[in-house]
Amino acid sequence: MKSVRFIVLNSVAVMALTCAMIGKPAFAQEQPAPVAPTAPSPTIIRAIEVKGNQRVETETILAYLALGVGQAFNSELADASLKSLFATGFFADVQFEQVGNTLVLNVKENPTVNQVLFEGQHNLTTEKLEKEVQIKPRAWFTVGRVQADKKRLIEVYRKSGYFSTQITPKIIEKPQNRVDLVFEIKEGPKTGIRAINFIGNNQFSDDQLKGVIATQESKWWKFFSSRDNYDPDKLEYDREELNKYYLNNGYYDFAINSAIAELSPNQKDFLLTFSMQEGEKYKIGDVKVNAQLARLSPEILRAVVPIKSGAIYQRDQIEKSVEAITFAAGAAGYAFVDVRPREVPNREKRTVDLVFDVDEGPRVYIERIDIIGNTATLDHVIRRELRLSEGDAFNRVLIDSSKNRVKALGFFKEVDIDEKKGSLPDRTVVEVKVEEQPTGELAFSLGYSSQEAYQVDVSITERNLRGRGQFFRFRVASSAYSKNVDIRFTEPRFMGRNIAAGIDIFSVQTDYLQYANFISNTTGLNLRSGFQLSEDMNLGLNYTYRKDNIEVPRSSCYDINGVLLPNADTICSSAGNYVTSLLGYTFDWDRRNMPFRPTRGWDVQFSQQFAGIGTGVKYIRNEFNSAIYHGIAPGWVASAKLSAGYITGYGGDQVRIRDRFFKGGQEFRGFKIAGIGPRIVRAECTFNTTTKTGCTDAPKYINGEALGGKAYYIGTFELSVPSPLPESYKIGAALFMDVGSLGLLDSADKYKGDIAPGIYGTTRDGLALRASAGLSVFWESPFGPVRFDFSYPFLKESYDRPENFRFSTSTSF
Repeated sequence: MKSVRFIVLNSVAVMALTCAMIGKPAFAQEQPAPVAPTAPSPTIIRAIEVKGNQRVETETILAYLALGVGQAFNSELADASLKSLFATGFFADVQFEQVGNTLVLNVKENPTVNQVLFEGQHNLTTEKLEKEVQIKPRAWFTVGRVQADKKRLIEVYRKSGYFSTQITPKIIEKPQNRVDLVFEIKEGPKTGIRAINFIGNNQFSDDQLKGVIATQESKWWKFFSSRDNYDPDKLEYDREELNKYYLNNGYYDFAINSAIAELSPNQKDFLLTFSMQEGEKYKIGDVKVNAQLARLSPEILRAVVPIKSGAIYQRDQIEKSVEAITFAAGAAGYAFVDVRPREVPNREKRTVDLVFDVDEGPRVYIERIDIIGNTATLDHVIRRELRLSEGDAFNRVLIDSSKNRVKALGFFKEVDIDEKKGSLPDRTVVEVKVEEQPTGELAFSLGYSSQEAYQVDVSITERNLRGRGQFFRFRVASSAYSKNVDIRFTEPRFMGRNIAAGIDIFSVQTDYLQYANFISNTTGLNLRSGFQLSEDMNLGLNYTYRKDNIEVPRSSCYDINGVLLPNADTICSSAGNYVTSLLGYTFDWDRRNMPFRPTRGWDVQFSQQFAGIGTGVKYIRNEFNSAIYHGIAPGWVASAKLSAGYITGYGGDQVRIRDRFFKGGQEFRGFKIAGIGPRIVRAECTFNTTTKTGCTDAPKYINGEALGGKAYYIGTFELSVPSPLPESYKIGAALFMDVGSLGLLDSADKYKGDIAPGIYGTTRDGLALRASAGLSVFWESPFGPVRFDFSYPFLKESYDRPENFRFSTSTSF
């Protein structure tokens, strides 16, 4: 900045200067006392001129100045103007110059970024790196922004396990004050986790604790995993998980002294060491509830607390107790309660006394509900899941329930509900913050199982169509014995009401030749709707119209001349084309604590279908399913399931083989598909060609085709057990026992007599009890879920088709 000097001469100085110029003394008489100089008058800015700007408008630059036309020039205001202009990021240099009464700004603009390039990256995609950098094409280039992006990229590489990565930003100058920004990357070797060590753990083994934390040791087969990379944030998370694990197992005084990550000299691996103090194991002492609520006594609230004196201390149970008390108070009309748990340890007795102080808080009402972060999902899709509206009384239980309902949509990676102060003390603003996640999926999966041999599945799915919460799927699937094409669409809020409605169009071909000697081809559509009767009760309605074509091998029904065999069996009578028009409903009462892998609760489902609505075959089909779950200990869950069904024809119609029940395989372990129930048993012998009757040797009995049944019942008892292997292996197991039966054919569908010369056939039927027991092993492998079933059928009929092992797997791309 150019400085300007002002010189002001007083009257005495002017006189002396004048005398000196004419050669006379300055003073002929005594010199008067000196006069103090006056301050220079400030310079008034009459005009402001901007030079050097190319893309930034002059008016924009002037808007950032603290000085203006008509003001006196001030160094403090000039300094503030400089800081304001540099803060924009538009300029590399700014200088002020005062020419007379004109203030001149000489600016040098920063270049703009033409493109951002990455060179040398091999293990991280360009797309991932582009998401991390903040500087974008057409943005202003500044050294500060580039350095900040360099730090971000290095952090991304470190979180991916590349701690020796070096990044050098370079620029390539282009015409018109543009630059290409290039990040040159030297990734270096990937740093894994060589070993994880624990010091001070006496109650739990290293393998048990390794199963608790998120970080894993590097192994050659974990090439799909990213959990064997060192991440400082993940290390902090591991500390929290260890702390939570010990506190939930009674170790009240547990503490982690240190968590150290050491990089090996070759910078290839980390060694993690957790040093801890376990302390003693504590139990629950006295449990009290102090409450001053008119409609709820402390005794009633104590009854809902799921903690008993003498039980092992578990921190999670305290949080659940707070939720239980809050919910009970809310149900009694106390929408605003403050529950404060207090823990009083007794280290001599190794107990922890618990006191829950419950007070009625001030009444607060919801002033406004703001939805934040929904870039794809429409506002009303989220709002309709909230159990509170603007103007309602604030209720913590309903807030938590709303959060779970929004999460259950499956559209969002994160869901948080926060409260902000409203315009009045008794008002609050509820902010629902969501983070969108991909809801579309193009899936291609391959699989193999001993049940269906190969499996191929290709589907296009969108769970949030157009951001409206609508579901759409187009799927093509094929296996060794079935081919399926279906289109499914669901509107979760039909006509703006709390009713789900949808349509399915399908075509299915099922090859039952090796099981029941027929092929089924089905094409049709299904209209369905469903609505909630209560928080845990649902009712679904459906109408299905389909065309069935049943094919039976010609040799089973006709001789070589095309004449129907006089003793053609029951399967042949079902061959042909049929129309089915049915109306049905399904009632579901679900009290499980979670829909997947529940640990407590129960579920009951009942459905009925009435075929023959207007046209087609006539039957009534009934099915019942129920299950109950009980968590015994961490990793131990006992469950009991019961399913039953019955179908009968009416109006003179018999139940065709396509509509009967077939059980076995996954539904009844220990038996093949259609492995139990009515079956044709053939007795073959050498035909006496001389007498044209009888056999010349003892008959050989062969189990033939399954005929299906009109009634079944299956009970399953299962105990999920923890695997002795670390949790990182993702291997689970369950002991099981399946019992049940299938049968009860109509007499017209049973056959007894000669099928062909030398072949005698009879239908074996009955509801004899079958039972099997065994072990199921589950593995969440890097290639997809794998399941092994080892079973032993210890109750069976001679005509059943048992199996002792089944294997299945699939993987998606």
